[in-house]
Amino acid sequence: MTIPKEIKIIVENLAKKGFEAYIVGGCVRDILNGTEPGDWDIATNAKPEDIERIMQAAGFKTFYENEFWTVGVVLPKSLSAKKEKAEEVVEITTYRSEAKYTDKRHPDEIRPAKTIEEDLARRDFTVNAIAFLLPRGRAKKLKVIDPYNGQKDLKNKIIWAVGNPQDRFFEDALRMLRAVRFATTLGFKIETKTAVAISENSQWLEMISKERIRDEFLKIIMTKNAASGIELLRQLNLLKYIIPELEEGYEITQNKHHIYDCYEHSLLSLKYASQKGFNKYVRLGALFHDIAKPRTKKGKGADATFYGHEIVGASMTEKILERLKFPKDDIEKITRLVRYHLFYYNVGEVSESSVRRLVREAGPENMEELLEVRMADRIGSGVPKAEPYKLRHLRYIIEKVSKDPISVKMLAIRGDDVMEVLGIAPGPKVGYILDILMGEVLADPKKNDREFLREEIKKLGKQSEKELISLSKKAEEERERLEMKRDEMTKQKYWVT
Repeated sequence: MTIPKEIKIIVENLAKKGFEAYIVGGCVRDILNGTEPGDWDIATNAKPEDIERIMQAAGFKTFYENEFWTVGVVLPKSLSAKKEKAEEVVEITTYRSEAKYTDKRHPDEIRPAKTIEEDLARRDFTVNAIAFLLPRGRAKKLKVIDPYNGQKDLKNKIIWAVGNPQDRFFEDALRMLRAVRFATTLGFKIETKTAVAISENSQWLEMISKERIRDEFLKIIMTKNAASGIELLRQLNLLKYIIPELEEGYEITQNKHHIYDCYEHSLLSLKYASQKGFNKYVRLGALFHDIAKPRTKKGKGADATFYGHEIVGASMTEKILERLKFPKDDIEKITRLVRYHLFYYNVGEVSESSVRRLVREAGPENMEELLEVRMADRIGSGVPKAEPYKLRHLRYIIEKVSKDPISVKMLAIRGDDVMEVLGIAPGPKVGYILDILMGEVLADPKKNDREFLREEIKKLGKQSEKELISLSKKAEEERERLEMKRDEMTKQKYWVT
């Protein structure tokens, strides 16, 4: 993979001033793994003040607002590899080593390191402890610095802690969650000693801020292997410190309508949602939709019931998301998906008014996600088809009741205009004229102009009542024809009759 020119420019400017500069971290891992890096990081023996001076002299904007010797270099859009972004930031960090960690997240102090090898020693996993030295001068090839055999672990698809895993997780407990995230994202396995260290020290996760846990958890949820990630969290004793409510469903059987236990059903629902590429709301809705079943279960075996689990589940979901510091809008949306996932619909049994009420209560903006949660729920229950005819028919009804009916309310004028222009009192004549004008506008939407319609009112005011009734009847017939045509097109869209 070609190294972007902006990265080469940064490295070359540091090298020209006599400093070492290596490409490090996740971007190296991604390149070696054959994927495009999302971010770029550089390690150097230059001090932060040197980095700022050199980069600013090269025309870059920089910022340095942390205690970890990391200088942010802002790339202008003209150089940025990510064209959709207004700007991209490359982080350049001075070689460092770290002392003890009291809070299981940040080092109590950082110390300068002399070499890139010392700097790599502080990193979390072997696949992230690899560095590239770009060719310069007579050198023709890129040099790879790999003191912990990270390339071998990449090839074997293994997440292996650098050095003693107990030490790595004691330094930063969030690394345990990151191990699961990397394994899930890359489709790797976690090396045995590393996995054991995570399982034995999972309680350290309680010392990490909920915001950081939320961010890592959400990254797992947004992978194609999200369900496997959640199960790995459970196996490594981490899930109990993130969403213990989800573990309550483990090995809790359901009833004759389900072949999987509550926990497995939730994971299979999430698996479908993630494989289909549904958004985070649907994925979390699919994971949480039956989270209250263990608490609402009555009876045993095939006839067990879970009455009200959608209501209790919505309340539980709200508390979980609040605990994980999700944004208020996200909490409201996901909670609604859980609350209304159990909607009932059968063709010919449920009236349009009932569907209209569902749309109003769940929110018209949430209907597509709600149907996707239902699809995930179905596949998670073991049925072969995600969207049967009745769900397609429901989509049709939802769109039908969500559309504004064709009526004179769409006109740029009102009955008051007719009475004002003609100087008449309320009566049937006002309605006839509005119907006729509606017919004209349906034939040519450009005519829905207030001034034009007021002129048309003057002309129609000269017609006899008999003529107005006849024209009004024709306009009404045309409106009914268009309504039928619109309805037929909507039916065709969803393949229903």
